[in-house]
Amino acid sequence: MGADGFLERLGIRHPVVLAPMAGGPSTPELAAAVSNAGGFGSLAGAYLAPDEITEAVRRTRALTDRPFSINLFAGGGEERAVDPGPMLAILSEIHKELGLPPPLAPTPRKDPFPDLFQAVLEARPAVFSFAFGIPDRQRISSLRARGIAILGTATTIDEGRLWVEAGADAIIAQGAEAGAHRGTFAVPFEDAMIPTMVLVRGIASFAPVIASGGIMDGRDLAVALDNGAIAAQLGTAFLRCPESGASPPYKRAIELASSDTTVITRAYSGRPARGLLNTFIKTLSGREDTILPYPLQNALTRPMRLASAAQGNPKFLSLWAGQGVARSRELPAGELVATLMKEASARLR
Repeated sequence: MGADGFLERLGIRHPVVLAPMAGGPSTPELAAAVSNAGGFGSLAGAYLAPDEITEAVRRTRALTDRPFSINLFAGGGEERAVDPGPMLAILSEIHKELGLPPPLAPTPRKDPFPDLFQAVLEARPAVFSFAFGIPDRQRISSLRARGIAILGTATTIDEGRLWVEAGADAIIAQGAEAGAHRGTFAVPFEDAMIPTMVLVRGIASFAPVIASGGIMDGRDLAVALDNGAIAAQLGTAFLRCPESGASPPYKRAIELASSDTTVITRAYSGRPARGLLNTFIKTLSGREDTILPYPLQNALTRPMRLASAAQGNPKFLSLWAGQGVARSRELPAGELVATLMKEASARLR
């Protein structure tokens, strides 16, 4: 498939891809609005139950007849033993402040990926996208058999080549500027902090590539296209849209970000992710050895994060955001897509 073939095959008019944002921001309303505006909407399924994925797809299809994708985490867990005692002690004080009962040590659970994959397979979206790793050959073949296109997330050029070998139709090049979890799977994440456009240029030499990381406006989109991308994936730029499911304190924190105060942290989930610096991240600064591996840390901090959102308290909330966050805008998603295209067209002219 040629560089332009991926978008043409799906009938996508505008090279604007909504990033899948797990944990609340991704909603059927947001995905549908982006797709209806001529872009490409996405649903984040990683933290949903299989029946919730089915319902999210049903709701999205009720709102749009345009194609959209569903994203899952294909791996990412760590086999690393850490005494939970120190982290439980830290969280106990925070739980008191939030009016929560004492935290309980999380226990390993069954890998949800097989059941989630089956739910997506049965939903038959236009595109299935992955982060944190590559599914096995049998699963890739099952997607092919149903005519589902495949997007793989790569944070290095070599990861992009691995995805091409696995059969991906296009590669999402997640640069160092990107918000939320790093999709790195083949090297230590520190070795994969490559600037977005450097990564785009490298992968564009052998595969259709979608730029992701720090892209906030049409000028950024134009730069991505100039560097060989077929489209750009934006997440932070859509957080303040009314269709976004981001909590009010999360949206407010994005709105108030007058400069890039993002950092890479393992504090909330155990896996490196970029977000706005806040109290909880500062609390664990210098105490990183107390952080449990992913996904145990993610499970352990969930009650704290949910309570923080409910109480309008951003101090203990994971405020995932990419570099460029200070340029976010509060616009309806469809209007934002149109604005991005207008700005990009002006820059490309």
